[in-house]
Amino acid sequence: EAIIRTLDLRRPLYRPIACYGHFGRDDLDLPWEKTDKAEILRKEALSKN
Repeated sequence: EAIIRTLDLRRPLYRPIACYGHFGRDDLDLPWEKTDKAEILRKEALSKN
């Protein structure tokens, strides 16, 4: 449920992506392309070593 909520997977946006693609498009605001959690995840990964 957390992944569904975080990535907003219930939002009906998959038809335009399937038809026209999404690479290089910034008009779609796709949640799985955001990098806002990258630094947090990097720190977590490094702390596991």
